[in-house]
Amino acid sequence: MSDSNTTNFTNPSTFILLGIPGLETAHLWLSIPFCIMYIIALLGNVTLLFIVKREPSLHKPMYYFLCMLSATDLVLSTSILPKTLSIFLFNSREIGFSACLTQMFFLHCITVVESGIFVAMALDRYVAICHPLRHSFTLTNRMVAKIGLAVLLRGVMLILPYPLLARRWPYCRTNIIAHSYCRHIAVVMLACADIRISSYYSLFVLCFVTSLDLCFIAVSYSKILQALFSLHTKETWLKTFGTCSSHLCALLAFYIPDVLSSIVHRLYHNVPQHVLVLIANIHILVPPVLHPIIYGMRTKQIRERLLRLLTYKRT
Repeated sequence: MSDSNTTNFTNPSTFILLGIPGLETAHLWLSIPFCIMYIIALLGNVTLLFIVKREPSLHKPMYYFLCMLSATDLVLSTSILPKTLSIFLFNSREIGFSACLTQMFFLHCITVVESGIFVAMALDRYVAICHPLRHSFTLTNRMVAKIGLAVLLRGVMLILPYPLLARRWPYCRTNIIAHSYCRHIAVVMLACADIRISSYYSLFVLCFVTSLDLCFIAVSYSKILQALFSLHTKETWLKTFGTCSSHLCALLAFYIPDVLSSIVHRLYHNVPQHVLVLIANIHILVPPVLHPIIYGMRTKQIRERLLRLLTYKRT
C-alpha cells in the first residue's frame, strides 16, 4: 500500500474501499450473484411500482405503502451496489470523502425509513382488519401522505448527525475502509479521536428504532391475531391470514439480517472480517430482492395484475 494511505492527514480527499477483505481473489466470482440480485431488485421493484400506478383498483393505502417500500428499496440498493460491483469488477476502490459520507447517510437513512414504513403497513392492516368500517375514513390519501412524510423526516433527523459528526473527526491513521461500502461504524473507527459520541449515538439509533418499531408492529399484529381468532368463517380467516403473512415474511427478510449484522459486529469480535462484511452485504442485498417476490407471489391482486399484464403483452 502506498505511503499516501498511511501518512498523517486531517481530512482525506478519498477513502479506499477494500471490498470484502480476505476474499479479494473471489471478487470476480462474487460479482455474479451480486449483479444478478441487483438486477432482480431493480426489475421487481420497478414492476411493482408500474403495476400499482397503472391499476386504479390498487390505489389504496396498503399499496401506497408498498410503493414507498419499493422506492426505498431502489434507493438503498442503488446507493450501494454500483460502487460494490465496480470494486469487484474493475478494482475501482477509491471513493471521495464527501461521496462516502453521502453514501453513509443514504444507507442508514433509508434503513430507518424502511423500518418506519413497516410500522405504517402494520397500522394499515390493523385498521383494515380490526376496524374495517373506519379504514377508508382513517387512512385517507392525505393521511397516507402525512405518514410517509413523517417516516421520511424521522429518518433524516435521526441519521443526519452521522455524517455531520463523521466530518468533524480527524483521520490521521489511514483512509482504508475494510468494507465494500461506507458503513458508519467502519468509517468513524478510522478516526484518531474519541469517537464515543458517534458510537453511542449510533447504538442509540439502532436500539431506539428497532425496539420502538418492533414494539408497535408486535402490538398491531397481536390485535390482528385476536381479531383473526374471532372470525368464524374459514375463508375470511385464510384470506386475512394470507394478507398478513406477506407482511410478516417481508418483516423477517428486513429485520433478521439487520439485527444479525449489528449483533455480530458489536459482540463477536473474533469473527473473521470477511464474514462481517458478507453479513452486512446480505442486509443490503436480500430485502430489495425478496420484497417484490413476496408481495408479487403472495398478494392476489398484484399477482393477477402481473399475469394480466404479461398475457396482454404476449397477445
